[in-house]
Amino acid sequence: MTKWVYRFGDGQAEGRARDHEVLGGKGANLAEMCALGLPVPPGLTIVSDACNTYYKNGRHIEDQVKAEVRAGIAAIEAITGRRFGSVSQPLLLSVRSGARVSMPGMMDTVLNLGLNDETVQALGHDAGDARFAWDSYRRFIQMYADVVMGLGNDAFEEILEDEKAKLGHEFDTELSASEWQHIVSLYKKLIEEELEQEFPQDPEVQLWGAVGAVFASWMSARAVTYRHLHNIPEGWGTAINIQAMVFGNLGNASATGVAFTRNPSTGERALYGEFLVNAQGEDVVAGIRTPQSITEEGRISSGSEKPSMEKLMPEAFRELCRICTELEIHYRDMQDIEFTIERGKLWMLQTRSAKRSTRAAMKIAVDMVDEGVITEDEAVLRIEPSSLDQLLHPTIDPRVTRQVIGSGLPASPGAATGAIVFTAEEAVEAESEGRKVILLRVETSPEDIHGMHAAEGILTTRGGMTSHAAVVARGMGIPCVVGAGTMRIDVRNERLLGVGVTLKKGDIITIDGSAGQVLKGEVPMIQPALSGDFGRIMGWADRARRMTVRTNADTPADALAARSFGAEGIGLCRTEHMFFEGERIHVMREMILAVDEKGRRVALDKLLPMQRLDFTGLFTVMHGLPVTIRLLDPPLHEFLPKTDDEVAEVAFAMGMEASVLRQRVDALHEFNPMLGHRGCRLAISYPEIVEMQARAIFEAAVAAAKETGAAVVPEIMVPLVGLRTELDYVKARIDEVAGAVMNEAGMKIDYLVGTMIELPRAALRAHVIAEAAEFFSFGTNDLTQTTFGISRDDASAFIPTYQRKGIIEHDPFISLDFDGVGELISIAAERGRRTRNDMKLGICGEHGGDPASIRFCETIGLDYVSCSPFRVPIARLAAAQAVIAGSLEDVRRGPKDLRASV
Repeated sequence: MTKWVYRFGDGQAEGRARDHEVLGGKGANLAEMCALGLPVPPGLTIVSDACNTYYKNGRHIEDQVKAEVRAGIAAIEAITGRRFGSVSQPLLLSVRSGARVSMPGMMDTVLNLGLNDETVQALGHDAGDARFAWDSYRRFIQMYADVVMGLGNDAFEEILEDEKAKLGHEFDTELSASEWQHIVSLYKKLIEEELEQEFPQDPEVQLWGAVGAVFASWMSARAVTYRHLHNIPEGWGTAINIQAMVFGNLGNASATGVAFTRNPSTGERALYGEFLVNAQGEDVVAGIRTPQSITEEGRISSGSEKPSMEKLMPEAFRELCRICTELEIHYRDMQDIEFTIERGKLWMLQTRSAKRSTRAAMKIAVDMVDEGVITEDEAVLRIEPSSLDQLLHPTIDPRVTRQVIGSGLPASPGAATGAIVFTAEEAVEAESEGRKVILLRVETSPEDIHGMHAAEGILTTRGGMTSHAAVVARGMGIPCVVGAGTMRIDVRNERLLGVGVTLKKGDIITIDGSAGQVLKGEVPMIQPALSGDFGRIMGWADRARRMTVRTNADTPADALAARSFGAEGIGLCRTEHMFFEGERIHVMREMILAVDEKGRRVALDKLLPMQRLDFTGLFTVMHGLPVTIRLLDPPLHEFLPKTDDEVAEVAFAMGMEASVLRQRVDALHEFNPMLGHRGCRLAISYPEIVEMQARAIFEAAVAAAKETGAAVVPEIMVPLVGLRTELDYVKARIDEVAGAVMNEAGMKIDYLVGTMIELPRAALRAHVIAEAAEFFSFGTNDLTQTTFGISRDDASAFIPTYQRKGIIEHDPFISLDFDGVGELISIAAERGRRTRNDMKLGICGEHGGDPASIRFCETIGLDYVSCSPFRVPIARLAAAQAVIAGSLEDVRRGPKDLRASV
């Protein structure tokens, strides 16, 4: 029989950290801390499978789940000596979500559950503090009405602010018990007026309402968006943790806070965090009050005059330091800790491996290797490959004079420039139009997640280093400044009021997430140096990986950038990309629109020196490394002139009437150009094109070899081959030109001729094609299109709907479809090597930079992956992790497990 509930408390726990798939991250770590003997409020965890059952049963909570929860609450009552719903010594509960991986702020929480008009009196009497009790009750009503009843927070905040203004209070802590009691009555009245129902007084009704709401938050829009951005499977569900409440708002000897065992922005080995006196946990992360530093060093560096926890609560601080050290040693990783101090007593509410900037992750991993805590291989596994993007983007040139118009806390490192927008929707719209923006918010909320992802950077005027904006931005790798109290955001009038300046929507600013500064206008940037900790991590990765990493590059500039990132060759040079600019596109159009071979050769004679110069540049930059050049593969419609002016211009150059040329353009129109007259089909129809390109390649190889002194071994790739006879025909033309150039130059040139596997037929007939091909490169972009029968250009219209409805888990154009496209690649690799056992195999589609796809490539024994220049470090790291993690075992567990383990 399914066990739905696991208990913990009083030094005993039914689960442990290893059970995170069942208990969720929070529940598993609460159990682990309890078993370690740390002060954890007693509680229970409802397993994540109950979340899936909740949806399958039409949002009905199983009777067996309810029975086990009631038994678990009875155990909490036995430990605490309090009773749930009692009018003397009442037990109050927190109900929190706990997914398998951290999703900060994405799902819902209910605190102080169990309060009603009677238990609030008992709580005040029991605590000897009526003000605390009524404060807790108003918090509960507001949170429950928002999370469970769907009323939202704004109306409650308006009531609170109006009442404080009437009473002349600035801070919540100034309100008396009677004043809070009056506000509670106003809150309850609001609920009755807006929802036409009373606030529930029965604690049992409150409990199941909260449990259902927390389960339901798994499918909230913000949670769905977050999962999509971070590739978290919907089927995981969320666990729920129900604990006895401990109170950080029980006077000035109480507090709540968040601590990191190391600095999450820099990786420095020092306790780092914030706390609030006389507050509950949500106050810290919500940014409603400005928190105080935990350490004295942190207080000084932030310039705060408010006392640190180290000075204000020295005993609790020492205990926190001891526990932080114990947890980091136990978990062998930096920890993110939530705690509450209730009248001097420290309680641990959560620990988890902390989110951190990539730069911090690098430093922490390297430091822990040097400290003997982890191995070099473990350090490599600690870095999320996709996060390396954070290190590859510009930072502000230090030589620039900064016009600082505001400052705050450096929440997420890096710099970004963009136009000011004030809403998440505006940020998303700007991204769709190709405009770069900075999202300005007083404070972000989980509902802003889509806009935060779309923006170049984020600026808030409230909140601390553990606020929602800070945590989410660090996880996304987006530069962020929070708590910029020297500035004011006027949302109504769409203005930003800074130091000596007022800016409006659309004005340009720059934020420095490393320094916490806001600058006026656009500021020059520089690329970061990829050395130090980065260099050591990548060195360990390079020693561990088996596959080589190449780049997709069409210009010497791209090749130079890729080589600086560690590329070990070019896996794809798309020659048609060389003809889109300037005079070249006119000559290319002349060639395509020529009516006979003579006309094409005239145009090709003009293209030859251009191609030769391009290839010479690539061979020179990549000297000593392999370069794969794909023969011309243009969907012709991309080059054809479209407007009357363009037709007239080409007609003049070709000495034709514009009307005649328009007829030629119309004759070349294709209804489905991606499956049309392109690739090797073009080469067979017009072999003079192959001859020109082959001559340019071999003459460039001769020139580059003479210039660099290093032999050049071109790898010539024939695209869109589906028949061996197609490859035979094109290869014969290449061999003929190669022989001619070698005779002319008096130099022998080694070269390979292979093909791009991008058609299902080619994959299935790979053993036959391999008789002629010396290498295979899998063009996964087109192979995905032809396997699914989906146009990549049009898929965005329905793939998100498929994902949202659970038809498909991942966009197959972003992360490889293991079951279908992957199966074809596996078949082709096995059959190709059956014919030619030394055949070189690689992947050159955009999947070559996707960590999950790279692991798949490792499992089937490909020799290399090729990706865009800025993804080369990502691919190097992912290829190493594939080896270290033992990818063959992952494949036995199946594609879904393989993807989830990356």
